[in-house]
Amino acid sequence: MAYVPTLEKKYKEEIIPALMKEFSYSSVMQAPRLEKIVLNQGVGASIADKKIIEVATEEMTMIAGQKAVQTKSKKDISNFKLRKKMPIGVRVTLRRDRMYEFLDRLISVALPRIRDFKGIESKMDGRGNYTLGVPEQIIFPEINIDKVNKINGMNITFVTTATSDEEGFALLKGLGLPFKNVKKN
Repeated sequence: MAYVPTLEKKYKEEIIPALMKEFSYSSVMQAPRLEKIVLNQGVGASIADKKIIEVATEEMTMIAGQKAVQTKSKKDISNFKLRKKMPIGVRVTLRRDRMYEFLDRLISVALPRIRDFKGIESKMDGRGNYTLGVPEQIIFPEINIDKVNKINGMNITFVTTATSDEEGFALLKGLGLPFKNVKKN
């Protein structure tokens, strides 16, 4: 039998039926699903020091379990000493099994390691997607704190097939994202 991540199994067995009941879908295919998770880290300091972007790429690869790619600048900005096509960030797109594995690690291990953690904001983007800002990369257990010479934050974007914020929120809450207890307007 093929390996199925725990969260994917939970999604298929518990979350889809709950979503179908809540939003009265007629088909299983109408239920929103998590399409991909995009990790993105802007490393503007790499303009001065090329080694910073290499370290960021390595760290992001360790966190995601998949090779990170460097993002390059689109145009020249003289005030920032920025030239076109200079590496200024790192990103990884996770799908399928790796996505569920990462989400499981994020919820159960990484987020609880944030100082004074009381839950994440529940502001969606209007189309059922959600972006979470993480202040420091050292919350991930894959990162060796002794080797970190610069603390970098990152954005984690959850892209869903949901058509509204309510559906996207219900999906992410069902998957276990620890939202703050915020009353809906």
